[in-house]
Amino acid sequence: MLDDRLRTLLQNMPKAELHIHIEGSLEPELIFALAQRNNVQLAYASVEALRDAYAFSDLQSFLDIYYAGASVLLTEQDFYDMTAAYLARAHADNVRHTEIFFDPQTHTARGVPFETVINGIWRACQDAPLSAELIMCFLRHLSEDDAIATLDESLPYRDKFIGVGLDSSEVGHPPEKFARVFERARNLGLRLVAHAGEEGPPAYIESALDVLKVERIDHGVRSLESPALVERLVREQMALTVCPLSNIKLRVFDVMGSHNLRTLLGAGLAVTVNSDDPAYFGGYVNENYFAAFDALPLDATHARQLARNSFQAAFIDPERKRAFLAEVDDFFATA
Repeated sequence: MLDDRLRTLLQNMPKAELHIHIEGSLEPELIFALAQRNNVQLAYASVEALRDAYAFSDLQSFLDIYYAGASVLLTEQDFYDMTAAYLARAHADNVRHTEIFFDPQTHTARGVPFETVINGIWRACQDAPLSAELIMCFLRHLSEDDAIATLDESLPYRDKFIGVGLDSSEVGHPPEKFARVFERARNLGLRLVAHAGEEGPPAYIESALDVLKVERIDHGVRSLESPALVERLVREQMALTVCPLSNIKLRVFDVMGSHNLRTLLGAGLAVTVNSDDPAYFGGYVNENYFAAFDALPLDATHARQLARNSFQAAFIDPERKRAFLAEVDDFFATA
């Protein structure tokens, strides 16, 4: 049960967020404001009607409305405003470092130039009151050739992002479908992550590790179905960027009380807590902590471990990592 002391602890503790899709932070109010600014006609009469449409039964039904919402993003300023709004919320949640996913194919397919997308997002990151980096994701429901073309298009902006990821519809699109583009990215010195083991089986996690050679697994909650995989993940201290509210909204778990976050931690897995698509799933990172700690047998010791894990798993240099970890330890020493 989440008491006031634990809630305050979770609210104020320094943390990193490593699984946030910037297009998924687009709140209905901002969608309507951007639609008006850009003269885009929406299929919903009001902010309330759009919120009411957020009744997803699975990943695909969510993605359908997610891509519709992104249709209002047309100018560099639109991408700046969206990103700045997320960063302000993250700062209020005491996020000290964030690694933000962005999906250029969602926008270039609509005729929005790659440059417009990345420059708007990147500029907001430079103006942010916290440390923020970008990870470019490939849409797995599209072809690998499309992903390769996107990687080629990104090269003039290589200084503006630190890695690549793999997202969108998981089932039927195993990681190995993207082996060539991930090898190219690895040869370019980019950091590698991939969504796996959310709706897909543990085998998807294994191929993300073995074929794509990723350094972090996004979601990974189905890893517990394979004891051998759990043993490997613990041995390698492979981070899992878990998103509790997303998992409930998309029916990966029926209710938060049945989420396996506590079991993952108990198994020694390097779990982190994140918000995924917070505008659609009912909460930013602190709401994810609050919901999980309210429903599961988690306490201040788990909070400290999750905060430390978030910085341990971040793609930051060792000196900054040590400084963030020291900040966590100092916070809990005096809390």
